[in-house]
Amino acid sequence: MSKFARRPVLSALPLILLSLAGLPAGVAHAQEAAANEAQPAEKATPVDLLKDFIYYTRIDNYEVAAGYLRQLKDLNLKPVELVQLVEGSDQKDRFEQTVPRAMRKVELEELAGWLFKTYEQGKLERARDPEQIKANIALLSGTIRGRLLGSERLKMAGEYAMPQLLAAYLDRNNPALSSQVRQVIVSLGSHAVIPLVTALPKVSAEQQELVVNLVADVPYATSIPFLSDLAATSEVQPVKDACQRAIERLGGAPAGADVAGLYQSLAESYYQERKELTSFAGEDFQLLWSFDPGTGLLMSAIRTPVYHEAMAMRLATRSLELRPDNPDALALWVSSNFSREIDTPGGYENPTYAKGRRDAMYYAVASGAGVGQRVLGRALSTNDTPLARRAIAAIEQTAGGSSLWADTAGQRPLLSALTYPNRRVQFDAALSLAAAQPNTAFDGSERVVPILAGAIHESANMVAAVVGPDNETYQAVRGMLERMKFSVLAYGKTLDELAPAIAESPSVDLVVAANLAGDATPAFIDQVRGTSRVSAAPIMVLTRADVYQSLRRRYETDQTVSVRQSALAEATVAKAVQQLIDDASGGALSVDEASSYAKRSLAALRDLAVSGNSVLSVSESTTALIAALGERKGAMRLDIAEILARIGQDRSQIALMDAAMAASGAERVELMHKVTASARRFGSMLQPRHVDQIVELVAKGPDAEANAAAALLGALGMKDNRVVPLILEHAKK
Repeated sequence: MSKFARRPVLSALPLILLSLAGLPAGVAHAQEAAANEAQPAEKATPVDLLKDFIYYTRIDNYEVAAGYLRQLKDLNLKPVELVQLVEGSDQKDRFEQTVPRAMRKVELEELAGWLFKTYEQGKLERARDPEQIKANIALLSGTIRGRLLGSERLKMAGEYAMPQLLAAYLDRNNPALSSQVRQVIVSLGSHAVIPLVTALPKVSAEQQELVVNLVADVPYATSIPFLSDLAATSEVQPVKDACQRAIERLGGAPAGADVAGLYQSLAESYYQERKELTSFAGEDFQLLWSFDPGTGLLMSAIRTPVYHEAMAMRLATRSLELRPDNPDALALWVSSNFSREIDTPGGYENPTYAKGRRDAMYYAVASGAGVGQRVLGRALSTNDTPLARRAIAAIEQTAGGSSLWADTAGQRPLLSALTYPNRRVQFDAALSLAAAQPNTAFDGSERVVPILAGAIHESANMVAAVVGPDNETYQAVRGMLERMKFSVLAYGKTLDELAPAIAESPSVDLVVAANLAGDATPAFIDQVRGTSRVSAAPIMVLTRADVYQSLRRRYETDQTVSVRQSALAEATVAKAVQQLIDDASGGALSVDEASSYAKRSLAALRDLAVSGNSVLSVSESTTALIAALGERKGAMRLDIAEILARIGQDRSQIALMDAAMAASGAERVELMHKVTASARRFGSMLQPRHVDQIVELVAKGPDAEANAAAALLGALGMKDNRVVPLILEHAKK
């Protein structure tokens, strides 16, 4: 037994032993027995551990209960074995009542969550076992009780039962069983639809009619595109008629419908990951279907994060087969492919995307700038930051000139990206537009240079906004975030109170809702999503235990919202914050990434300055560049100086001179050369004190500095010749 398993029990013993003093003998004896019971036996059986976990949870001794549950977990029981343990004991009802209670307690939340998930997984695995499914289908031919039992078990198996159910339904040699199976399939509802319509094109005409009539009784419009497709392509009139009857019954359009459009619409629903199209919510895997006339329905498991994208691509592909010249369907396919790439778990080989197939960017670039703009528009409207960045990268490779800011399907996505509330997206969009060297102004052109300048001046620090009911809560959350290297905006009880601080911040990378009233949290999240400056920001909800479960269920499919109990340890919350930012926006802007953006932005501004671009004027970056000149070092500092030397403003030239005098050695020489270049372009804008410093340096500085100062002095074109006194002074020596 590990020391960690003993720890909660030992910590409870002093309280138990102290309570024995002064009690009557009988009571003391009973208490002593209870104290002994609280200590896990060295060779406790799994049933004992289960009973003790239930008992101590129900008497609110959560620390001791956690000790027993931890030991049970350490047994590494398989899910089905855990189900057998629970159902083989006399604790099944108490177990099912106790586990939800344990999940609401901080001390037991993680362990109880494991227990619940493992137990449910075990029940599902047992129900989905092919031999169990076969046996349960056989029960449908037996007694009333057997039929009820078999039907309930098949419903639990759900989609996993469909290969055998469909085979039994199409078996005309056993009409009684076929009739019972038909009822079960209809009762499966949405779980039956995709397997059935997948089989439709490849079964015989007679079987097609049977399947169509069955699909008509499953009230889900998901089947309408497939029925419309079969109605348009079948040459068998009874099949066509059956399809039309089914479509009408399901509320679809009459004959002659836009089948390509129907497939595109369904693909869009899958892309949006609508709940009714997710068979196994909360599970790691979903099912993809194919049909082989020789073997029947075939299912393959696919990881849930990439399931909806796989279905969207499959349906969009069929739409494009029917109507190739549809840029919206193509953009949907490209978006889905990008999302597949973004959401694929590390090391996972997607069964729908063959190894060695070209990456998503290949297809995005080949699709052209117009499709890229549509993909970007989709990303911005859904606050999908990773997709937006990939779309901009594709646009940058294919678009040029006015096509970058042209109206596409009623919107200008790349220009909208300049105000998108994520620094990476803003930087990427500004770099793309700057590279185009526009010669005519466009809406939003005035934002490009300030964004590039911000990329140079801003650090990699993240900015967080915290909303809470009181300053005490705010300070606690602020302390945690600052230890995570966040800069935290001033306190506000509401988002409206924070509006001025948010407006002044270059971006807000995280919004924290701390201990808001349960019914206020959804309204707050909606407000954040409707506020342009923070609409794409990840939201961390820290809430009380009594509303935790309901809020977590509400936002469990939204990767931009994370819900945690406020009583959790700081390290646990900090880990959740990091995971949220990674999932929602690609993680914090690292030092290396910030440096890369700074270098790319410097190069872009330099190109604009050298070309003298009048639309994207580098003069708009003067303030930020001057600030960066004092912060940066080495080659980057000299690159900043090069741009400032091309800006015809006195503050630019003065800042360069001040920087030169504050430097020394080779750096001073280089900075003086930049001041000289500025003076040659724009004339002298320096102050008298600077001229005195230059003359002093010419007269007394080291050779390299004196030579650089002399060149600068000549470039200034001073009316009072400062060189003659120097000549005369040197002549006396």
